[in-house]
Amino acid sequence: MRRVWALVAVLVVLVGGCSANADQRVRITVATFGEFGYEPLFAEYERLNPGVDLVGRVTDFDSHHKGLITALAAGRGAADVVAVEEQYLPALRRSRDKLVDLSRFGARDLRGRWSAWKWEQGVVGDAVLGLGTDMGGLAMCYRRDLIERAGLPTDRDALAALWPTWQAYAEVADRFSARVPDARFTDSAGTVYTAMLNQAEENYFRTADDAFIGDTNPAVARAFELAGAIGARHQTAALTTFTQPWNVGINQGAFATMTCPAWMLAQIKQAGGPGGAGVWDVTTVPGRAGNWGGSYLVVPAQGAHTEAAYAAAKWLTAPAQQKRLFESDNILPSQPEVYRDPAVLAHTDPYFRDAPIGRIFAASSDAVRPNHRGVRDADVRPVFGRALGRVEDGKQTVDQAWRQAVDEARTVLR
Repeated sequence: MRRVWALVAVLVVLVGGCSANADQRVRITVATFGEFGYEPLFAEYERLNPGVDLVGRVTDFDSHHKGLITALAAGRGAADVVAVEEQYLPALRRSRDKLVDLSRFGARDLRGRWSAWKWEQGVVGDAVLGLGTDMGGLAMCYRRDLIERAGLPTDRDALAALWPTWQAYAEVADRFSARVPDARFTDSAGTVYTAMLNQAEENYFRTADDAFIGDTNPAVARAFELAGAIGARHQTAALTTFTQPWNVGINQGAFATMTCPAWMLAQIKQAGGPGGAGVWDVTTVPGRAGNWGGSYLVVPAQGAHTEAAYAAAKWLTAPAQQKRLFESDNILPSQPEVYRDPAVLAHTDPYFRDAPIGRIFAASSDAVRPNHRGVRDADVRPVFGRALGRVEDGKQTVDQAWRQAVDEARTVLR
């Protein structure tokens, strides 16, 4: 009987030990807005790290970011790793104490991975708040059928040569509108305006002290005036990006051109459907460079496994994974080592008539300059977007819309 009880005791210890080991698995949630292409990577990471489970949490853009801000304020509810789109990153500077300084885990040793401007956007003072995922290197997408109807060259390089500057782009819009009255030259004044702003070093706030300069910055005024003039001449389809009418416009040929970061190609394919294959093409944007979008992975301090969360974020943003995501999903790497890789440079897309998107987006990314986003940028930027909408709708002149936007921005910032 003593031997039986001894055996039972051993079995209890063994079973208890297995249960404890099972309970010791670390569960890391990774929250993103939309699909980041991470699911296959999660499986590989779990294979390489048997004690870790990576679980994705996907929501829409607005709900995701508003949920993060709420969770940080409440001190609970945030995922272990959270993707933050670059326009929301400045607002998180005010919550920096609620995010882990990743330099605690050696993040500063990774600095050489990223383009300097991309790295700096994720740094506040001495603290590293985020590791860069993709970026939104700018190009210009265009419908060859509409461009051909206007008597313009459909060849990528020849077409781009017509618009080395945004002023030249506006002049091409005049030529197009004179010959194709039943379609518009571009999707909206807002996308033109955004592209121009993203090519400037400063927008609404001064780099040195984050003071509001949107009312005096020549770069903002020029962008508003040019984009507004295109809208006032009804050369835009006046379609808000990512809405259902915008998707329909892509599908039905409502407009001929639109600025497109790399991540937008997937949305054009989805909206354009099979009938858009070979109709849409990609070339160089006026000004030859720029960035629209791109994200960072941050680690909320409220998490129970912050070091394990950092390890997962570090791996997900490593060069090998960035390269795979570009090859599988056209998610543009933010690391020069990757986007200059021969395989990436040689990448083409059959939907866009085998456009050399690797070369086009790499060239755009190489020429990007740092673009300062103020802490209150997300409060001010929509004011000017709505103003351009009023111009497109014929409710205000460009000057009237500008004056109202400046007044509203000052009011918002009080």
